[in-house]
Amino acid sequence: MKQVKMLLTLALLFAANVIYAQSSLKAGDKLPLFVLKDQDGNDFVVSEYIGKHKLVIFFYHKDDSEMAVKEVCGFRDSYPDFKAANAMIIGIGNGSVESHKAFRKQHNLPYVLLSDPQNDALRLFGSKTGFFHDMRDTFITDLGGNITYTYRGHFKKGEIYSEKVLSYLRTDGVN
Repeated sequence: MKQVKMLLTLALLFAANVIYAQSSLKAGDKLPLFVLKDQDGNDFVVSEYIGKHKLVIFFYHKDDSEMAVKEVCGFRDSYPDFKAANAMIIGIGNGSVESHKAFRKQHNLPYVLLSDPQNDALRLFGSKTGFFHDMRDTFITDLGGNITYTYRGHFKKGEIYSEKVLSYLRTDGVN
């Protein structure tokens, strides 16, 4: 009987994750406005960047986790290509400002990392932490602040996220 209850509980949690995952923002939605602290403790007001750059906003799990390192370094290694496409990279994780600062320095990241310790921005984007894993969502906006592309990369190798995003920027030419 205990095993049946356990299996039923796991099935319900899995179903809840699927429903949650389907509520994520999608192409055509407006970028939610938020203010978070960057790795230096400064307020990062996303609305100040709309109209100046295409925004590549990606959520990652935990500073120094194996997947996060692959993900952030993939964006780092392709940084000149993003810059050439007038795209600003913004990494958001639930680590502290201090943790992000050390993580950024350790991996020589040329882009901003934002601290979202209460997962407020994560919820604004409709992204959720899964029961067995964390959702790793990436969003691209055009200059008008409209989401034009999303990529969900959980269970995939972290280094391919930047490749997927760059491929989109190159082929679809976001304005």
